[in-house]
Amino acid sequence: MTYSIDLRKRVLEYIGKGFSVKEAVVVFGVSIRSIMTWGKRKKEGILPPKVREAKPRKIDNILLMKYLEKNPDAYLREIADEFGVTIQAIFYACKRLKITLKKRRLSIGKEMKKKESNISTN
Repeated sequence: MTYSIDLRKRVLEYIGKGFSVKEAVVVFGVSIRSIMTWGKRKKEGILPPKVREAKPRKIDNILLMKYLEKNPDAYLREIADEFGVTIQAIFYACKRLKITLKKRRLSIGKEMKKKESNISTN
């Protein structure tokens, strides 16, 4: 996470007033390395950080959800083949969308316990 431009300016102004970098570290709670980098950027005239853009996704979320609605029993490898990506890409896309692909059946153990408890009470 990047620090705000306002904080950067306040730190550099604080140092400009004659305080040391070590004092600025204590007052503002930022690292010495960050302050030195900000000072260097200020001299170069590029104080604001580079704007980070969101990574382009390989898989369209809407298309993936539609595909999973039509094919709820599809395996990850089948979905990966459909979208032309790796199995891991599908896994992380589903994780990002909070979609679980586990195929669970009802537990037989629970049903057996219920039947056993009915038998023992009779």
